[in-house]
Amino acid sequence: MKQIKVLLLADSSSIHTRRWANALNESGLNVFIFSLCDPTGKYNDGIKIYSQGFNPNWTNRDTKVYNKIIYLKTLFALKKIIKKVKPNIVHAHFATSYGLLGALSGFQPYIISVWGSDVYDFPKRSFINKLILKFNLSKANIILSTSHVMAKETSQYTKKPIIVTPFGVDIEKFKLTSENKINSKLIFGTIKTLDPKYGIDILIQAFALVYKRLKDENVESELHIIGGGPSEFELKKLVESLNLKDYVRFVGKVTHDCVPKYLNSFDVFVALSIDNSESFGVAVVEASSCSLPVVVTSVGGLPEIVSDNFTGYIVPPNDPVTAADKMFDLSMNFEKRKYFGKNGRLLVEEKFNWNDNVNRMLEIYNFILKM
Repeated sequence: MKQIKVLLLADSSSIHTRRWANALNESGLNVFIFSLCDPTGKYNDGIKIYSQGFNPNWTNRDTKVYNKIIYLKTLFALKKIIKKVKPNIVHAHFATSYGLLGALSGFQPYIISVWGSDVYDFPKRSFINKLILKFNLSKANIILSTSHVMAKETSQYTKKPIIVTPFGVDIEKFKLTSENKINSKLIFGTIKTLDPKYGIDILIQAFALVYKRLKDENVESELHIIGGGPSEFELKKLVESLNLKDYVRFVGKVTHDCVPKYLNSFDVFVALSIDNSESFGVAVVEASSCSLPVVVTSVGGLPEIVSDNFTGYIVPPNDPVTAADKMFDLSMNFEKRKYFGKNGRLLVEEKFNWNDNVNRMLEIYNFILKM
């Protein structure tokens, strides 16, 4: 069988792009990437990346229409690459910037994967944005979404069917490393970009409440925050104002390879996002894969990856009191933490095994080539 050549239009500095590209390459596909900015992390040797050298901060996916127009300067370069590579499939990851370039390239078969803010935020900013998104989706032969709730959101802008393709985890890499983990302190943790939409400030407020209650029970506790981002200064000031400087650790951004180690140092994983553009929640799936109990909010795709009172707790957004209650409940009940963690691991094995997710994508590629 002739080797399939797929051209991904995607941000090569994203861990999500890197995981898809490497997995497809390892599955026998010939993978090429057209990216507006330079790659980060390790890509497989067989993957060819065509970077346009843009500043990754300037090419942020939330940029305005004016900047989307500037993206069009790269359309000529994309068409030259398509002519050179002669791909069997063009697959855009993100429905606006990369989706627009793919739509204007005129190439088919063409796939668009929606990611989150491209369908939750971008079209709501202006009528023109809405038209751009509708146009991009109209040019796609297949539209993919990582969650059912995001597929429903996307359906407002197209009548085409949308296929749900979860973005799972490597269950051999993300797993419990010790059945007898005993921390001297109870560790709550999160791994998120320090951005307002992820509710890290709500988490800190919730921890402040839990910390006081646990102290009354003679239980020491800490909150470990993994990640960097624009809100770091404000969040550290909040910690200081709550007199929690000695009990909240800002670890900073870590490589994806280090994430399992940090997850295995936690007792409870907490993700209190406040925005529906939290379309899936890979970090939560990774935590469940490591047999951690989780506390998440009822936004976006998070309720699809957590079974309330079975793998964790689902709480309302912007509600530190309720979040603190659930965090305290798990703190005081080791058997429940173990029960939720075990159930979470089984859920990931059933629905979010990365190998199964990759095979599903390969099925879609084979299907589109027969259309």
